[in-house]
Amino acid sequence: MTSPLGRLRPEHPPVRRVDDLAAAFGLRVDGPAEGVTATGVTMSSADVEPGDLFVAVPGLRVHGARFAAEAVARGAVAVLTDTEGAELVPAGVPVLLTDDPRALAGPVAAWVLDDPASRLVTVGVTGTNGKTTTTYFVDAALRARHAVTAVLGTVELRIGDDAVESPRTTVEAPVLQSLLALAHERGATALTTEVSSHALALGRVGGVQFDVVGFTNLQRDHLDFHGDMEGYFRDKSRLFAPGQARRGVVVIDDEWGRRLAQESPIPVETVSTRVGAPQAAQADWAVVEADVGLDGVGSRFVLRGPDGARHEAHSPLPGLVNVSNAALAVVVAHAAGVPVDAAAEAVGRAHAIPGRMERVVERGDGWPLCLVDYAHTPDALELALEAVRPITPGRLVLVYGSDGDRDRGKRPIMGQVGARLADVLVVTDENPRSEDPASIRAAILEGVRDVRPDLADVHEATSRAQAIREALRLAGPDDTVIVTGKGHEPTQEIAGVFHRYNDRDVFLAARAERREQHA
Repeated sequence: MTSPLGRLRPEHPPVRRVDDLAAAFGLRVDGPAEGVTATGVTMSSADVEPGDLFVAVPGLRVHGARFAAEAVARGAVAVLTDTEGAELVPAGVPVLLTDDPRALAGPVAAWVLDDPASRLVTVGVTGTNGKTTTTYFVDAALRARHAVTAVLGTVELRIGDDAVESPRTTVEAPVLQSLLALAHERGATALTTEVSSHALALGRVGGVQFDVVGFTNLQRDHLDFHGDMEGYFRDKSRLFAPGQARRGVVVIDDEWGRRLAQESPIPVETVSTRVGAPQAAQADWAVVEADVGLDGVGSRFVLRGPDGARHEAHSPLPGLVNVSNAALAVVVAHAAGVPVDAAAEAVGRAHAIPGRMERVVERGDGWPLCLVDYAHTPDALELALEAVRPITPGRLVLVYGSDGDRDRGKRPIMGQVGARLADVLVVTDENPRSEDPASIRAAILEGVRDVRPDLADVHEATSRAQAIREALRLAGPDDTVIVTGKGHEPTQEIAGVFHRYNDRDVFLAARAERREQHA
């Protein structure tokens, strides 16, 4: 089936001379480059199309230039790589040499595609929790002033009404540049993207100068990659750099946001989203009233602007965490040119976001309220459970696990949070990857025992689908079942194999089966 976004490339790319590219970036060229033209850039030999420049970077196990022959066979006209990689490129192929080909991948792709970001209003959102929700809220606000928009992130790559599943939170730099060019070609005038810490560390947003960037928060996550919180903060801060962004908006609810606002070398506006917090008085924008809404649908809040004006606003998702996401989105959209009241109205009408406090089954007909949420860090889990508690007349039933091959230190902390804030726990698997799933569950249960030594109302399930069905068996009509950790994800990785799986689908299948039984 043909993707609604085609090849994720513009249909009519510019044609650029390889020797001009080399001159523009001061690159040495080995091989016959005169008269050679490029129409695209890729870092994946499997994605090469005729006319591409292939960027070969050093990898963890092998150098990307080992795939240069395959790239050339598919139609690559030249290779950008380092001196080590140059030794692996077939003879007769122009080689552009640089010390750090990964760092140049984005700028070179932007040059080949004639700087597509400059033709769009561009917004980037980073932070540990809330990136996806905030980008969707921002996109909703931008659509109040832009007929066609694009949003890229963890859930999907969407331009206008066409979308495909996203391979990662932030795509590789040449793919991002191609999507920017495709968005412009399809009439989009604004684009919002999530920007992960990995993307910033690996240069995936290189070649883009965002008009506005936003920061949600910084909580424990990805320390297996960044080493410690200082390293994590340092990589997140890369988004707020001259040449990477023109201006920023920072939520200053945590110490990291306050530090970023103080140290940012680009102009920033600050947002305080906790009513009555000490930092609210100094913040440019502050949430001064918030009604979390016991109807379980959303929350009303009042946002005070820099001029003292009060703006009525609404989050379509429950909990104070989504008041924070909505307030940030309103200010970011305003910084991107949308009048503040129009932005607030549009955010309040934003559609449901896959896997973010997603209401899969509504309470009624004997069913509990069933929710799916992506919360996969201790802080995100705490905020999710606190958001759901006020809309739960009965017990709060939590299904959760933790990822394999990732930060192991957070597993017992997740166990403690769940045991403290939920009534019934079903501990199961998330994405075990190469680890033994039982050992991951054991680490979570170790944290659970710190809070509940007798493991009262604690269950363990060796299958995620089994865990959800067990939770539904345990839940009554006044209860709420929330399954966290995977959100929208369409697959589960077990022992290196990706299996098609989605939490929402399991809920719906269980409901359908019960209806058939009572038909």
